[in-house]
Amino acid sequence: MARRPQELLHLLTRVERLAVRRVQSVLDEFECSVDAWRVLDLLSDGQGHNMTALADHAFLSAPGLTKLMDRLVGQNLVYRRVDPADRRRVLARLTPRGKQRWQLLAREVRADWRDLERLPAGEELDDLLAQLAEALEGRPGIDPARVTTGPARKAVGRAR
Repeated sequence: MARRPQELLHLLTRVERLAVRRVQSVLDEFECSVDAWRVLDLLSDGQGHNMTALADHAFLSAPGLTKLMDRLVGQNLVYRRVDPADRRRVLARLTPRGKQRWQLLAREVRADWRDLERLPAGEELDDLLAQLAEALEGRPGIDPARVTTGPARKAVGRAR
């Protein structure tokens, strides 16, 4: 039997908040926020990403991302450069120190989550959640760029 929408929303919100709380408890030891961890996560692929992609990945507003990026640059974890393909854009990349920090954080978070690997159908759950996200994004009237993860956050969107 399918859950009512409000039950599903409650369950998804509870899981998301518990997961964030658990990751944050690991990151606290390294004085790193979940938002910073999400930015480092995207940059860990080594490709360099623009600010819009980073804001979308980390569920941050443009001003919130700018403040975070300034802190990460100040900690010598990230650097920003003009995109050679489009000089109006800025690309961010990890510094060597940022790569080392990311590897350490990733290792610690994975170790903390190891007990969750015992859950049945882990990959199946990933697939189901991805399908749910795609279905919700595909619904008319829902702009995926305006999706947020908390009640206090403003919707992520383009600067006006």
